[in-house]
Amino acid sequence: MKPSAIFLLGEDLLERIYAPEDRAHLEERVCIVAPPQTPRMVARDPSVLSDVSVVFSSWGMPRLDEALLNAAPRLAMIFYGAGSVRGFMTEAAWRRGVRVTSAYAANGIPVAEYTVASMVFALKRAWDQARHTRERRAFARHPDVPGFYEATIGLVSLGMIGRTVAERLKAFDARVLAHDPFLTETEAAALGVRLVALDELFRTADVVSLHTPSLPETQGMIGGALIASMKPGATLINTARGAVIREAEMIAVLRKRPDIFAVLDVTHPEPPPLDSPLYDLPNVFLTPHIAGSVGRECRRLGRYMVEELDRWLTGEPLRWEITREHAARMA
Repeated sequence: MKPSAIFLLGEDLLERIYAPEDRAHLEERVCIVAPPQTPRMVARDPSVLSDVSVVFSSWGMPRLDEALLNAAPRLAMIFYGAGSVRGFMTEAAWRRGVRVTSAYAANGIPVAEYTVASMVFALKRAWDQARHTRERRAFARHPDVPGFYEATIGLVSLGMIGRTVAERLKAFDARVLAHDPFLTETEAAALGVRLVALDELFRTADVVSLHTPSLPETQGMIGGALIASMKPGATLINTARGAVIREAEMIAVLRKRPDIFAVLDVTHPEPPPLDSPLYDLPNVFLTPHIAGSVGRECRRLGRYMVEELDRWLTGEPLRWEITREHAARMA
């Protein structure tokens, strides 16, 4: 007998996350018992969950509090076509034995791609040269373009995304440093990185890329002194979370050190206030949190969940399951 299932995710996300061919694949393997639901629809009529054992979701998954769990007594498995599950998994859900698997690894792929592309542009001084070309209406090469060959790259935190970046950097002739207190020397060697202290990484890297989650103990961990210690012409990339940087201190350093360039896909808050200097500083490249999955990339999230369903139905180990212990470490 096919498991009873439902799509439950934010408005206008179904087509964006789950491609038609993937939905057709799912419908062959499970029994979809109701039209796609949004959190608002379920809040109005939670009885739609009464027979559901499987939920296919993404951004907008409602929090699994006691009331929602009571409305879904048969809920066994959540396939979450997005990243972190912290927004909806609760202690009550873990106690109930609800399992969850996430497309966090899939969401990390475009972040890694964006990061490595930013490194290439940084080491070519591409943003500076484009600005000077536009302003002067002439080609005048930057006097100091280091290039990627034998560059020193510094990675702060090697979770899923940081490791993916490290793997992709193996294709380049570069030296990769990393700071992560939870990484062993054996793991670092396998990734082709050398573990160093945070201050050494900032002092010696041509490009520093942040991949640190925003947790109470990591908020503000990157202060002005670290950024000010960066070598001449260095670049700071942040595709992690804006709160890991002390933003006011960073701005002060960027004003004093126009040679340092900052590539910021995240800020705190998002977007920055209208009067933020980040909009105007010539040594800042500011984007609106686009490094993660966008456009067609979002359908990779759904595809990962389709593959996980096939594993679940055949009794294979889930590749991307988030256990209670894993969630605790991530939080």
